[in-house]
Amino acid sequence: MASNPPTPHSPFASYDGPGGYDTTDGVTEEWNPTEDSLRAQSRSGGRHRVAKRSNFARSSTVLGVGVIAAVGAGGLATAQQKPPVSIALPDVGLPDVDLPDVSELPGVGKLIGSGDEKQGNAATAAGNAATQPLTALTYTTPADEAGTQARTQTSSDAGEALRARILQQAEQQQAAADAAEKAEAEKAAAEKAAKEAGAKADAAEKAAAEAKKKAEAEAKAKAAAKAEAERLAKLAASFALPTSSYTLTSTYGEAGSMWSSGYHTGLDFAAPTGTPVKAVHGGTVKSAAWSGSYGYRIVLELEDGTEVWYCHLSSMTASAGQSVGTGETIGRVGATGNVTGPHLHLEVHTASDSRLDPAAWLRSKGLGI
Repeated sequence: MASNPPTPHSPFASYDGPGGYDTTDGVTEEWNPTEDSLRAQSRSGGRHRVAKRSNFARSSTVLGVGVIAAVGAGGLATAQQKPPVSIALPDVGLPDVDLPDVSELPGVGKLIGSGDEKQGNAATAAGNAATQPLTALTYTTPADEAGTQARTQTSSDAGEALRARILQQAEQQQAAADAAEKAEAEKAAAEKAAKEAGAKADAAEKAAAEAKKKAEAEAKAKAAAKAEAERLAKLAASFALPTSSYTLTSTYGEAGSMWSSGYHTGLDFAAPTGTPVKAVHGGTVKSAAWSGSYGYRIVLELEDGTEVWYCHLSSMTASAGQSVGTGETIGRVGATGNVTGPHLHLEVHTASDSRLDPAAWLRSKGLGI
């Protein structure tokens, strides 16, 4: 190993213990202690030779002792974690120099100990020395720190990349779930809309069918009404009211003591005496004569066998067996028979001699009264 050259013109003297330095030997070389030399001097009684007033020599000695103390105190712990960097100590041979015992050095004796402690520390130091050089110290270089930072940054970047990828996958899964839910909702809405549209179409079709049916029924009713109107118009053309300028005073079926049957058997048209009485339809005069309580009466027989009775006449202008047409005058209003005043008593009998309501019969012929 390399040796540190002595400082030029540095006087050296032997150390005579606590009493001072001996300069009689004229030593001119620097002494750098090693582990072996320290042990040998410790066993020999503690007399060493050191340089006198040499800052470089004294600092070298303190450095060597400090390294040993640091190693003994547990400096190897750091060496196990960091790359080792060797620090060389000079191993040149030096004359014997009296040095104090290591245990007597301030702050070091407690680390080294004495007696059994020395043996334990020696065993520990020997074990540590077996695993790593005594003079090996470790420190962190800027390159190591940069590498550590780079590895830390790489690990951080990898973690961030993994985190970003997980978040991206979660977002993609959430987006897929949202899209599926949206598609399902749109499908349900479309189905609902189609169902509603179908229901509306059915309702519209049903309404159209009902409207068509109603229109057809209305059209049919209108056609029937039209046909009936035409029939009535035709009948009205062939039928006529028995008199004019009249007032209806008694109707068919009206009850009263004035009538021998207990009820009124015809329809009374009150009108001034002499008002013309007409044939309601073309037919044949079956009879024209006095008829008791009916007074003067004309019976007109129609083609279907229906008989129309004209009663209480003041005069008759048609005779039995005579054929008359619709609206032809056959007599005049009077007050003959059982009456309370001039009027035309009109009765309608079927071919089987059943009485009919004259008002209803006249309306059935299209005549309004």
